[in-house]
Amino acid sequence: MSQRRKILVVLKGYPRLSETFIAQELRGLEKAGFDLTLISMRRPTDKKRHPVHDEIRARVVYLPEYLHEEPLRVLKGLMASFRKAGIKALWKRFFKDLSRDLSRNRFRRLGQAMVLAREWPDSGEWLHAHFIHTPASVTEYTSILTGVPWTCSAHAKDIWTSPDWELHEKLGSARWTVTCTRSGYDHMRTLTPRKEAVHLSYHGLDLARFGHFGGKRSQRDGSDPADPTFILSVGRAVEKKGYETLLKALALLPGDLNWRFEHIGGGDNLSKLKVLAADLNLADRITWKGALAQEDVLDHYRRADVFALACRIASNGDRDGLPNVLVEASSQRLPCISTSVSGVPELLVDGENGMVVPPDNPAAFAVALEKMIRHPALRSRLGDAAEKRVREHFDHEASIDQLGRLFEDEWQKAS
Repeated sequence: MSQRRKILVVLKGYPRLSETFIAQELRGLEKAGFDLTLISMRRPTDKKRHPVHDEIRARVVYLPEYLHEEPLRVLKGLMASFRKAGIKALWKRFFKDLSRDLSRNRFRRLGQAMVLAREWPDSGEWLHAHFIHTPASVTEYTSILTGVPWTCSAHAKDIWTSPDWELHEKLGSARWTVTCTRSGYDHMRTLTPRKEAVHLSYHGLDLARFGHFGGKRSQRDGSDPADPTFILSVGRAVEKKGYETLLKALALLPGDLNWRFEHIGGGDNLSKLKVLAADLNLADRITWKGALAQEDVLDHYRRADVFALACRIASNGDRDGLPNVLVEASSQRLPCISTSVSGVPELLVDGENGMVVPPDNPAAFAVALEKMIRHPALRSRLGDAAEKRVREHFDHEASIDQLGRLFEDEWQKAS
């Protein structure tokens, strides 16, 4: 085994409740013996933390979120950059990028890269970016300036909202890039001649945190007003999650069905969704829980009857990869209804271990919901099959092993 190097992991923000899959991966790499320092481009805004965040030992370094907030730190980074061998190459690349993306954001990433290159915490020997959009920009600029190699984990929004020219550049300079869905993998491979440097690696689930649920599922069938069927969704209130579609689907359910819906998550569109729910006369059946800690979310998975997530492609091209909440819910024998967007069909097979309908189709979603509500035996069959698939194919240990081998192979080549 080659000697392991200190990895500086560049993140958009840390810690984040909506990015448990990243925290889970970081903890997995630490347990496998990798030495990490976390470089966050933003300070945390969530008021709560998941238990996994408290288990991660890595030090966290925060870059200036906005350059004007820490001008001295930025100035020192700029001055120090002129003494580095990669400065000419960095300016050449920066102005090439700027000609195609004339934005304040581009200058911010350059400034953050210069700060990171000057301060260089914990004598880092490798750079790894989570997300191929802005974190990868900071990471790549830092790599050019310092000569330290970099790699990348791409996910969903970062792939689909980045222009092809930028993905092409980054895929060309990163030693390798992993992504978590077949659709993202196939797309990125069309944008680079270095197809062998793009890898598919499902995040999977830390099954030690999501152990088998042996409790009884309810036999609710929507017939009892005193005991309505419990429909659950977990996700940020943003366009790509399709909550407008889901609310419209709920409004289409037959009047004789008794159900209640709970939503867990924050998000910019939450107030709009509450207005829409009221307009659809659904407000008295819906509870908006806001963001919850992981143990509370797990409890909801175990008490719910149906999990619903109406994923869609947003107007700016943003979309989910494979939403981790679908994997989590499936691990608890909770049957899921979702849509045929991105990586969802890589987990859920319609009629076998869940129900999958076209996106942006409230009527089709309503049909699936009604079927699930009325038939507890169907829910039981689909839920059991969903758990089996997760435990056989989505164990995050396999992803950690794959990432570990990729790092080790690169270090072996270098030595």
